[in-house]
Amino acid sequence: MSKDMVHDLEGQLIALVGGSGFIGTHVAQALLARGARLRVCSRHPERAFRIKTLGGLGKVQLVAVDVTKPHTLEVALTGCDAVVNLVGAFKGKLDAVQGSGAGQLAAIARAKGAKAFVHVSAIGADAGSSVAYASTKAAGETAVLAAFPEAVVLRPSVVFGEDDAFINLFAGLIASAPVMPVFAADSRFQPVFVDDVADAIANAIAAPASFAGQTFELGGPEVITIGDLNRRIAKASARTPLFLALPDGVSAAFATLTGWLPGAPMSRDQWTLLRKGNVASGALPGLAELGVQARPLGLFLDRWMVRFRKAGRFGSRTKAA
Repeated sequence: MSKDMVHDLEGQLIALVGGSGFIGTHVAQALLARGARLRVCSRHPERAFRIKTLGGLGKVQLVAVDVTKPHTLEVALTGCDAVVNLVGAFKGKLDAVQGSGAGQLAAIARAKGAKAFVHVSAIGADAGSSVAYASTKAAGETAVLAAFPEAVVLRPSVVFGEDDAFINLFAGLIASAPVMPVFAADSRFQPVFVDDVADAIANAIAAPASFAGQTFELGGPEVITIGDLNRRIAKASARTPLFLALPDGVSAAFATLTGWLPGAPMSRDQWTLLRKGNVASGALPGLAELGVQARPLGLFLDRWMVRFRKAGRFGSRTKAA
């Protein structure tokens, strides 16, 4: 962040709807660093207590909302200069949450006088998809732009960070099993660093006229496969499991039969999206056009994987080198 950007959001009140999760915490930190005041809106505001410590006295408000209940949004968005929609789900009433519900949120934001609206979608958004997550993400984009034409739509690939539920899921499995089955080993994705996504959101809010009505695909600087990701994690955590790339038929059946169980690593819909891959099309602008230089996973992985080594920070990586 350049010095002239440090307080470019000074005094603005920004609502983070769905802001209590992984991405929301990082977005909050980026916005607070630039002088913003935050209203973190969530069905479970207690999960955002840690965000309180990121800002000064009175800088962060926590508000209980439900995007399927418009009256809660009308209260929460009153007086906000900008709104960021981070709401997303893989199950439940997906249209009400991230389809038509996103459009309803945008309409309320506009009616309440918000000057900027950033909608976080996904690269996998596809109106023709058989997977409800992907089709409702696409419906949400359309609904948002219809209600708030100046909105900025961001489509990130898989978002990674030290506290994510993606890299850490694989790392935990690799650390716990001598044999590691790999689903969709040759599927390609373009992992993007969570703080780069946060900076992109902050930049879009700081200069809404420059990005109004545009859609951006947020991918990292490299495209890798699921198989390669597993090998990189194993090397960084000094683990040497036997990787078994499962045929699609086997992995699909496993996801179908076990995906409904509590704690299952992957549902059938998630497997379908994983198999399809998650790479920017190149037809839309990306992080660079939002003033962000993308950082690769390799810049952080060795440091983050220390806790997964057999002896933690006292472990050696020589066997995996």
